[in-house]
Amino acid sequence: MDSAREEGLYLRQTLFDKARRVVVKVGSAILTSADGLNRDVIANLAREISFLHDSGREVILISSGAVAAGKRKLGFDDRAGLTIRQKQALAAIGQSQLMHDYDEAFARHQKNIAQILLTHADLADRRRYLNVRNTLLTLFSFGVIPVINENDSVSSEELRFSDNDTLGALLANLIEADMFICLTDVDALYDRNPLTDPSARPIYTVSEVTEEIESMAGNSKSVLGTGGMQSKIRAARMVSAGGGSSFIGPGRQPDILKHLFSGEMVGTFFLPMKEKMQSRKRWLAYVLKPKGVVILDEGACLAVSTGGKSLLPSGIVSVEGVFEVGDPVRCVDRLARPIAIGLTNFSSADINMIKGLRSDKIESVLGHKYCDEVMHRDNLVLL
Repeated sequence: MDSAREEGLYLRQTLFDKARRVVVKVGSAILTSADGLNRDVIANLAREISFLHDSGREVILISSGAVAAGKRKLGFDDRAGLTIRQKQALAAIGQSQLMHDYDEAFARHQKNIAQILLTHADLADRRRYLNVRNTLLTLFSFGVIPVINENDSVSSEELRFSDNDTLGALLANLIEADMFICLTDVDALYDRNPLTDPSARPIYTVSEVTEEIESMAGNSKSVLGTGGMQSKIRAARMVSAGGGSSFIGPGRQPDILKHLFSGEMVGTFFLPMKEKMQSRKRWLAYVLKPKGVVILDEGACLAVSTGGKSLLPSGIVSVEGVFEVGDPVRCVDRLARPIAIGLTNFSSADINMIKGLRSDKIESVLGHKYCDEVMHRDNLVLL
């Protein structure tokens, strides 16, 4: 065994051994069969997660499958495709069936479960975000396994998570989980496309999610689901920033969780970042959806990105979008490259009036001045 592989195996085993709080995400690619939900997969998931729970770990299950359960219950033929309204209605029908199936499967192992349905708004509001955390921690204290899904029956575009990979990563950061396990229908991330290149090799350990790693996402094709490998890599990067590690691997492999926690080299493992991002900074960076964009000049980009400075109106070139005080806004350079995201102290209309000006000119232009900074450093996160 070469030294890099040996080191990767040691790191994996060490982090799996230390993981006391685990988030397991399973998507539609694993849960569904031709006629809807695959109950054999659900039974296997319950058995494996119960194994983790019996080992003294706290576990959350993030599960898709409500729409598939609704289709099965109604015998719904969707060969012509589904409208958004139909998907929402089928999710409402299928969610109770999904939880019924999970409840029965976990009961065989003497486990109690709890259902939580979320929209993005539940995490975008800081108070509700903390309420979700408190509920989950209380469920852990009861010895209960939370089963979480997006609330598909009410989620509109602005309320949706992009996919359950993102939801899983956000919740892993919310509860400061040690491990995020993403079970899917691919066996690993590959350096090249294994379908066209026989020399393609799986990447077993990723120490940092770089542009090169992100470019490999197209090499591992998922048959079903909305996420795809790119969203799973983005999710791993979020969890890494929160100090956790992530795993992407084959959800249908028998006893996959036992294999993982016994240290076998399967799937792709993502190491945590060396410097953990603060909780509120993670909320700013990964939970909030920007309401607009401010374009910065070269001096402001440098001051914000390397100087640790707040954003002043003098460094703003232009504004895109309509937003109000307190909204999340993305900062980019003149080439639209991301610099930061933060909470703005001024509306888009006011910034348009004071852009390029020194802070001592704000009051004379607007008639008032509550602060000098468009975004204070404490409310700003580098991207």
